[in-house]
Amino acid sequence: MTPELTALTLAALLQIGQIALMAVPANLELGPGKTLSPRDRPRLGGALEDQVSLRTARLYRAMNNHFESLILFAIATLVVTFADRASGVTAAASGLYLVARLLYIPAYAFGWVPWRSLFWALGLVAILTLLVAALL
Repeated sequence: MTPELTALTLAALLQIGQIALMAVPANLELGPGKTLSPRDRPRLGGALEDQVSLRTARLYRAMNNHFESLILFAIATLVVTFADRASGVTAAASGLYLVARLLYIPAYAFGWVPWRSLFWALGLVAILTLLVAALL
């Protein structure tokens, strides 16, 4: 497996980890009556994100942010792989993406300013690097 595809696989596992990292405290805070329900806002008294602790809400937003980022990273990784454009640069960019996303989680959860935004930007630069490398 190429380093890029390994990083993509690890990023998908990271997403699963983020789901668990958010779901455990959310379930403890909200209880099964809300978390097992259809989660209709009017019936629950608003969005569930607004009913959990600040840190759990941040973990929820970090998880959603990774879903948004992961699709772009997957596209970039697959394009590089199928175009046979993998190189040391793309391997490094894939590693950078993974490290940036790992660091993003505690940065968001603990409100590290401006680090959260910096880690997000590093992940985006890594994706852009992969996409440009695929085109060149």
